[in-house]
Amino acid sequence: MNEAVSADPELAPSLPAERAPAAAAPMAAPAPAKIGVLLVNLGTPDAADAKAVRRYLKEFLADPRVIEDQGLVWQLVLNGIILPLRPRRKARDYQKIWNVEGNESPLKTTTRSQAQKLGSTLEPLGTHINVDWAMRYGNPSIASRLCALVADGCERILVMPLYPQYSAATSATVCDEVFRVLTGLRRQPTLRIAAPYYDDTIYIEALASTTSAELAKLAFQPDLILASYHGMPESYVRKGDPYYEHCRRTTALLRDQLRLDDSKLMMTFQSRFGRAEWLKPYTIDTVKQLATNGVKNLVVITPGFAADCLETLEEIAVENAHVFHRNGGENFAAIPCLNDSAPGMLVLWQMALRELKGWV
Repeated sequence: MNEAVSADPELAPSLPAERAPAAAAPMAAPAPAKIGVLLVNLGTPDAADAKAVRRYLKEFLADPRVIEDQGLVWQLVLNGIILPLRPRRKARDYQKIWNVEGNESPLKTTTRSQAQKLGSTLEPLGTHINVDWAMRYGNPSIASRLCALVADGCERILVMPLYPQYSAATSATVCDEVFRVLTGLRRQPTLRIAAPYYDDTIYIEALASTTSAELAKLAFQPDLILASYHGMPESYVRKGDPYYEHCRRTTALLRDQLRLDDSKLMMTFQSRFGRAEWLKPYTIDTVKQLATNGVKNLVVITPGFAADCLETLEEIAVENAHVFHRNGGENFAAIPCLNDSAPGMLVLWQMALRELKGWV
């Protein structure tokens, strides 16, 4: 009976029509994880007074990357001679170049501007990219800004040391501090460290174009140009530091771009400290010798500095200029660093894009 009923279509029970599955609501694309970019420069005191300079020098000179022998003799020299005497003189030097309006050193002013401008140029990649800046010594510290980026949700962080030429006393100590901070974090971000850019084509072209533009503004034609880099003890290079070779390579590439030979673009080293033998020739000795030998018109560039600071604005533009004039020189000019100029920002922008590949 049941079989007969089910076999007859007219007697079959009415079954509800099969419903099509409801269309699933479109899934919203997950927001991209935040990415931090941290520019790092060497550092500066918080004020142009002896107390602030002493605090800054103590942190700087206690770094074993900067002064490798931190033994008893050095501690006696540091605490018995340098820290009691040197800060007062250095404070006067800082006062000559201090950004009075911002109450900060020019290095801070420029590094902040570099970070802000880089952030603007990276905006088309997305609002999830956060660009910040820090100082290896002094404030804002690497620890404070790294932790701020992590607290803001940055799961990946690119650290960009603003040193074109690598050295253990600059680039490596930035890495040391970054890694030290990470050891205290349970949830560590993924990290990248930007490579040195001493031979980068965009960097060399930026140096050449800004040098040429600044030379064109001068009222005199230089007899020669000095490319002055921050100095380093020779013993560091003998131990394997590549800094000297990086400086030499930058200078050679710049000579090619400017079509100058080594008699017209010389490489020298400044900021010698202590009695040890440092990389030669020394800038200040060379400036004096050139003036004594009859050079009347001299220009100095500082390709090892990404931003103007005490070493460029006071040591070169004031102290070395005085030595040149005192020994018979007539015209002296210190050409500004790349700073936050359009060519300088192009260098940082293309570096950031290169290092962020695969993240954006």
